[in-house]
Amino acid sequence: MTYDEATGDILGDKAPAPPADAIPAEVVEAIRTLLRWAGDDPAREGLVDTPRRVARAWKEYCAGYDDDPARHLTRVFEEVGGYDEIVLLKDIPFQSHCEHHMAPIIGKASIAYLPRDHVVGISKLARVLHGFARRLQVQERLTAQVADCIWEGLNPIGVAVVIDATHACMAARGVRTPGVGMVTSRMMGVFRDDDRSRKEVLALMGY
Repeated sequence: MTYDEATGDILGDKAPAPPADAIPAEVVEAIRTLLRWAGDDPAREGLVDTPRRVARAWKEYCAGYDDDPARHLTRVFEEVGGYDEIVLLKDIPFQSHCEHHMAPIIGKASIAYLPRDHVVGISKLARVLHGFARRLQVQERLTAQVADCIWEGLNPIGVAVVIDATHACMAARGVRTPGVGMVTSRMMGVFRDDDRSRKEVLALMGY
């Protein structure tokens, strides 16, 4: 049996469920205010639950603030049979939001490194990307953060990160030019200093 510690009541075999909606009232009201300012009625049927849905969605979109991407690189493997060539995770899909308009950034990233004496599980490279992407971002900073994190966490010979993304803030407002992709890259170590190595990794990525 379990008990309510506040009242002493018997609750049965199941502990009480957590509150269904722990969203602060000021967050809900802020979204209602935005809906009114946009010209709609937050009290109408289709919008009554929208503020809470939006709040929950943004908590998910920005989950990266509760994540330390570097922690995903702490477990490495040294038994790689003498492998000493490029490790590449190609075309990783991601979604972020721009910090200027809070509009979606949707794209793909290719992440490569040249190991020194150990490697990391390939899923961890994607986790590093998502940890930084699930924050308000600009693409240039996202590219640099991913590369710097891998450089510092794995101490490799080289790191290369290329991100290709579309920005809703450009497609749906302002200049209103859809279908335009933005490509950013960061090369570190041998991929920055050696032209042959840089060309090799870019060719593997498809650039």
